[in-house]
Amino acid sequence: MPTNSQDAILQLTATGVTVLIDATEGQLPAIVHWGPELPVLTAPQAEALIAANVPVTGSNTADLSPRPGLLPGQHSGWTGRPGLRGSFAGTGWSPKFRTRSLTLDGTAIRGFTSSGAGLLKISALDDAERLRLDLTVELLPGGLLRSRAELTNLCDETFTLEDLALSFPIPAEATELLDFAGNHNYERIPQRGTLRTGTHLRENRKGRTGADSAYILHAGTPGFGFGHGDVWAVHTAWSGNHQHYAERVFSGEQLLGGGELLLPGEVRLARDDSYTSPWIYASYGAGLDDVARRFHAHARGRTPRVSAERPVTLNVWEAVYFGHEETKLIDLAERAAAVGIERYVLDDGWFGSRRDDTSGLGDWVVSPDVWPAGLHPLVDRIHELGMQFGLWFEPEMVNADSDVARAHPEWIMAARADWPVESRNQQVLNLGIPEAYEHVKKQILALLAEYRIDYIKWDHNRDLIEAGNQLDGGRPGVHAQTLAFYALLEEIRSLHPGLEIESCSSGGARVDLGVLEHTDRVWVSDNIDPHDRQAMLRWTTQLLPPEYMGSHIASGHSHTTGRQHDLAFRAGTAIFGHLGVEWDLAKASPEEISALRRWTDFYKQERGLLLGGDVVRMDGPDPNVLVHGIVSRDRSRAVFAAAALDSLYPDPAGRLKLRGLDPEATYLVKPVFPGTTPSGLLPPKWWGRPAAAGQAIEHTSLRQATQDDLVFPGANFFGSVLAKVGVASPRIHPDQVVLYSVTRTG
Repeated sequence: MPTNSQDAILQLTATGVTVLIDATEGQLPAIVHWGPELPVLTAPQAEALIAANVPVTGSNTADLSPRPGLLPGQHSGWTGRPGLRGSFAGTGWSPKFRTRSLTLDGTAIRGFTSSGAGLLKISALDDAERLRLDLTVELLPGGLLRSRAELTNLCDETFTLEDLALSFPIPAEATELLDFAGNHNYERIPQRGTLRTGTHLRENRKGRTGADSAYILHAGTPGFGFGHGDVWAVHTAWSGNHQHYAERVFSGEQLLGGGELLLPGEVRLARDDSYTSPWIYASYGAGLDDVARRFHAHARGRTPRVSAERPVTLNVWEAVYFGHEETKLIDLAERAAAVGIERYVLDDGWFGSRRDDTSGLGDWVVSPDVWPAGLHPLVDRIHELGMQFGLWFEPEMVNADSDVARAHPEWIMAARADWPVESRNQQVLNLGIPEAYEHVKKQILALLAEYRIDYIKWDHNRDLIEAGNQLDGGRPGVHAQTLAFYALLEEIRSLHPGLEIESCSSGGARVDLGVLEHTDRVWVSDNIDPHDRQAMLRWTTQLLPPEYMGSHIASGHSHTTGRQHDLAFRAGTAIFGHLGVEWDLAKASPEEISALRRWTDFYKQERGLLLGGDVVRMDGPDPNVLVHGIVSRDRSRAVFAAAALDSLYPDPAGRLKLRGLDPEATYLVKPVFPGTTPSGLLPPKWWGRPAAAGQAIEHTSLRQATQDDLVFPGANFFGSVLAKVGVASPRIHPDQVVLYSVTRTG
């Protein structure tokens, strides 16, 4: 057993995951095992397992076997990416840290300890005692692992920090990588590749999470999918510049890691100054769904908790754009209430000189030109109708043509005297300047005091390019800006604890677990074309549970893509998230209004399941047939969807398989049509004979029944049969979806 008072071996186990940590000989901790649950070890067994994982030194290598800990360093023989890079003007660039204290859940530990979920804290000093490193490693109850570091300068010399990235080991069989790319209007596109010797590095320098961010970096056994294969993943919970990486050195060790990406000179630590890294989350699972559920459990366990009973929301942007007219907007509110909508959000255009996107941004005062009586007539009517009221802001941005930019040009983020290139006619307001921060906070709080605002849509519509602080010689300011953004959100929430805030950033460009500590919802994408949203919702749930994802029913003609879709496909796609509507209801036909009301009724009836159950996504041979669903925690009920996209091959689609149910239970499976039946529907025999309005009808009469309550009896199957054998799929046209209700019967 280890004998040093700072030596420890720790086994943590929670929800099918074990982490074995070696913190012996005063070294920084190294993770020996992170993966499937192990039996509870004895001290000799733990020591033997650690010894068994020390590789034999190879030819022409360091005599000491490399030990890549959470913060790898060259002093241990590691020649890959160092976890910490920085120096005291060129010295102290390879610090050798020694552990001084170890605590588990606040209690000092030594020797071998086995526990459930827990929080380990390690405090260490470098060999010159100029730096203190405080590491936190926590295994959460849902099996999610996370770590962060705090670095403190203990001497009079300034330490310039260049990089601090934490890493987690992965086994040699994890040779296939999956992360994400994307762009505005098509976020989170999966991409796969092979982990080869070297580094797969994804850096984001946009000052926000980014539409093209890696999002989550996975490594797994070849061919892993939603329901199979061992998968390890990391996520950097930070809404500014950041990095993810996978590394394999020639000797075979492999790591996944992440951290904040620091710009030159951005973090300079004087005596007693500290830098705290973002949390780096690590999730292991048997398949991507298992990995995702660990992230979901963490998001669902946060305080304040986001309820599954989320209100159906109308956002007026694609209904009116900048055309704010009190009469029209009140009429839209009345139409929304009539179809069961519960929250009304007034988007861009209500403030200052903001009649288009070239002027007024940054002046958060209600425009008397458009709203001579203020927002009171609209807000009062919305609350009379029983709905909540939400308001759009973009507090971090300004137009050059705005009162605030004219009064304080020095508040614009810039690396030199000239401002950076514009994007969307915008510049960035430097919240790292206290006076700018207070100005924005004061204007927002004044509006929250005057109006009963239940919800804020907080937007952020451009990348941070050359984002320097003019008052500090143009030094980089992204780190300070990100911290100020978080602080502003928390100040507002502390004063208005019932207020909900949505993170929007040109759509889905600020989606990460860092922003989710301060907000209650994300806007998945500015593109609500259901054809594209099928994939974006499918992959956004790799990190976030459905209740956090804004998912709206668009108008029939897509604002973004120009495609035309019927309501059944738009709504059947949107209900697998926090449902909303983005549509000028005055232009909807009576039939569409009736169908929309049935969809909102169905959603309200099922949202406890849709926003509270486990996400299941099926692997399939045809990428144009997407099958997914939500299964209740007790596996008694589920709602599944099978969507056909571009392809008509195979026609009809292959067998429908449903995973995530109790294999020994029987389930009644039947299609449900809250609005209308899909275009081109030819049902399989197992659906049974349909009935409409209480009368049996022939399959050939389906088109005449689409406006009635159409019921198929369905059939009963074992859960194992549904997962392994499957059932015949219907024939439907492309860009159509069929929903299935699944209920345990025995």
